[in-house]
Amino acid sequence: MIFCLTTNRAGLHRAPGAYTRRLIGLVLCAVVSACGTRAVENDVPQLPQVRIAQIGGTAIAPTVAGVGTVALRRETSLGFTSAGRIARLGVNEGDTVRRGQILAALDTTTVAADLTRATAERERARAEYARSDGLMQQGWITRPRLESARAALLAAEAQVRAAGFQRANATIAAPGPGTVLARLAEPGQVVAAGTPVLVIGEEASGYVLRLPVSDRDAARLTLGAAAQTTLAALDDAVIVGCVIEIAGRADRATGTFAVEIALPDDKRLRSGQIGNARITANGVGATTLAVPPSAVFGPRAGEALVYVVDLATSRVHLRKIHIGEANDAGIGVTGGIKPGEWVALSRVDRLTDGMKVAPLGPAR
Repeated sequence: MIFCLTTNRAGLHRAPGAYTRRLIGLVLCAVVSACGTRAVENDVPQLPQVRIAQIGGTAIAPTVAGVGTVALRRETSLGFTSAGRIARLGVNEGDTVRRGQILAALDTTTVAADLTRATAERERARAEYARSDGLMQQGWITRPRLESARAALLAAEAQVRAAGFQRANATIAAPGPGTVLARLAEPGQVVAAGTPVLVIGEEASGYVLRLPVSDRDAARLTLGAAAQTTLAALDDAVIVGCVIEIAGRADRATGTFAVEIALPDDKRLRSGQIGNARITANGVGATTLAVPPSAVFGPRAGEALVYVVDLATSRVHLRKIHIGEANDAGIGVTGGIKPGEWVALSRVDRLTDGMKVAPLGPAR
């Protein structure tokens, strides 16, 4: 600032007056005051700005998990109705069969002999009844004797029908289109009546996943409940199905209940494949927490660190949390933090426990 001295007409310099001296003093005070204020403002430290996010919980529907086996819903064991020697067995395991196809046959020598013997006995009983009826009309025999001859004829006819049934069922025919799941006998083998020879799975019944569940889990399931299944044979692809059957009683050996899950039609499905299932159950599910990945640091052996922000004091506090698996929502947390708390997302490598910060809302 430049100050000029006034001169009189004679050109002589004159010292500044009192007013001028007062004005110069006020200006100097203002300059000094401004410089001091600026220095004080520069001495005040700026709080670091930290972006924060609030921890929220996600409710997960209750589920029942288990491991089961793929099977056709209707698997029928087929056998002969009479004892005999197997003469022919024309299918192997894995073969596809059609309705009415002859799968196996017995040696009919014995069955044919039984039918011949029964037919001959019927003819004899029929002739005896006819002769007794004529004698009865002539009064030579009593009515009870005629009734006895009639009963013998009826018994002989029943034997013929039984032998004919055995002859007709000396073969095994496929009850419908399906797949041979098991071959339990071989040609030339003598089997008893009713002994299973083949197991046929009916394709029309569809494939199911059968899995055992505990009595507690079975009580939480209902018919029609949604289920997600994965099969290693299908590259662990997720298959959506539903519960179509829950056993009425527990298995006596294991104490578990069998549950069937209907599977969609897929030509890659085979009986015996192993699958995992998660079934939606009744009840209250668990609540899972997740934190953004940028808030977590120093992970080690299922634990990590975060800075929890106290909005009331604008200070951060170092906190150890227990972490789980990462997903689309963030890093799962199993303990150490509660829903509703705030965590620091930025500058986590520059923060210290108890440090005061300027919280910023989450980025949009």
